[in-house]
Amino acid sequence: MINQATFPDRAAWEINSTSGVPARDQFWRLFITAFLGDTVVIFSALALVAWVHSEMGWGGGSLVAQSAAFHWTDYGRHIVFGAVLFSLLLINFRMYAMPRMLHLRPVLSTVMKASLVWLLAYVSMDFLLHFDQGVNHFYVCAAFFTATFGLMGWRGLLHHFIARSLAVGRLRQRVLFVGWSEHASAFIDAITGDREHLYEVAGCVPSPQGRYSQTPPARLRKLGDYGDLRGLLHRHRVDMVLVADMNAVNGELVGLASLCEKELVEFKVIPSCFQVFVSGLSLERVSGIPVLGISRLPLDNPLNLILKEIVDVAGAAFGLLMSLPIIALFALLVYRESPGPVFYTQRRLGRHGQPFSILKIRSMRLDAERDGKPGWSVKDDPRRLRIGAFMRRWNIDELPQFWNVLKGDMSLVGPRPERLEMTVNFKEEIPHYNARHSVKPGLTGWAQVNGLRGDTDLCERIRYDINYIERANVLWDIQIMLMTLLRQKNAC
Repeated sequence: MINQATFPDRAAWEINSTSGVPARDQFWRLFITAFLGDTVVIFSALALVAWVHSEMGWGGGSLVAQSAAFHWTDYGRHIVFGAVLFSLLLINFRMYAMPRMLHLRPVLSTVMKASLVWLLAYVSMDFLLHFDQGVNHFYVCAAFFTATFGLMGWRGLLHHFIARSLAVGRLRQRVLFVGWSEHASAFIDAITGDREHLYEVAGCVPSPQGRYSQTPPARLRKLGDYGDLRGLLHRHRVDMVLVADMNAVNGELVGLASLCEKELVEFKVIPSCFQVFVSGLSLERVSGIPVLGISRLPLDNPLNLILKEIVDVAGAAFGLLMSLPIIALFALLVYRESPGPVFYTQRRLGRHGQPFSILKIRSMRLDAERDGKPGWSVKDDPRRLRIGAFMRRWNIDELPQFWNVLKGDMSLVGPRPERLEMTVNFKEEIPHYNARHSVKPGLTGWAQVNGLRGDTDLCERIRYDINYIERANVLWDIQIMLMTLLRQKNAC
């Protein structure tokens, strides 16, 4: 059942019926305004710096051939070249992508990145192309700061306008749901928590079969039957149809997509948690025939993979060296409490389903599995040693796995490997379970730092694992490692 309490008041997310201009037209106007404004600011900044350089004599040296007065014919080439280069960089950094334009922080971050690249590119091109007598360093640095802060100020003003426009619904797309599901509820929750989101909810209609797989919340307006959809699109000025129930057959979905195309309405789908694995779908052509497939994973990129391997090897070597005294101390404490082997190995499933032996400090009694049946550890597990509880809380029992990382069996960050005996039926019973084996297992992972370890919801854990695989990058790995040191949630 959908939690009714998660929905805001109707006025916060429902259609603004007074809006008369289609949202896509508003988007186009906003794009033109932003692009032209950026261009004017960049040209003005470069021209101002060139004029100051010429008239005031600041910076010394020469931007162009020595001149007693400012002449556009002398400086024009540099201003035009610099402005065009800057504008192309902003486009390349997706400055004008609609979701990014609505949030000030990503916009300012993009401005800074584009400015830094512009500075390096301008100087490099001067070196390669030999502009006149060389570009004066004062001009380049002053242009960098003036254009950067000019763009930030202009975009701050534009964002204030955007925020006001969003508040009255001028830029938001009006959305009609077809069917209902828990993922549609999550969509509503997400836009409710984002003050600068793009969407207003007009209401919903049943799926093409004429029914709802899940009952929509009481506050969601039910607009009518699926058969009345064409009229509803016009009556409620819908910008986008969002299919929330994927139980419809292909023919019905194709028919719905065709209707949206005819009515100039966007058609999108909210997939269930595992219906679309990884970031989305990509279209490529094989001998001229279009083929739709799963997009490449971030770690399919050789550069990303090399960076991750470098961090793994360097981090594991440093981690193993620094943790040797800790491993020795806790090995001694384990032996004092429970004489016998202080290390043990287990067979786990690694990348591409290949088994390997994982190394750990023993945190349980020697007879913990005397019945021969494997099992997950649970909270207050009676099999656990007294020192084992502390080790589990602070992940100390996992420290020897730095050796597994150095051997290449594991990564510092990735989905935690499961025991072979416990995975026999998982790939058949749990949708897309095997997808987590497309990367190396990790010493820690996104699921673990969110409290999903041991005897916790396996489906939820896999959802976090797949979320990591879709977005994996070195900076996120570092964040997860830091979170591992600071969090002990569900450390059983």
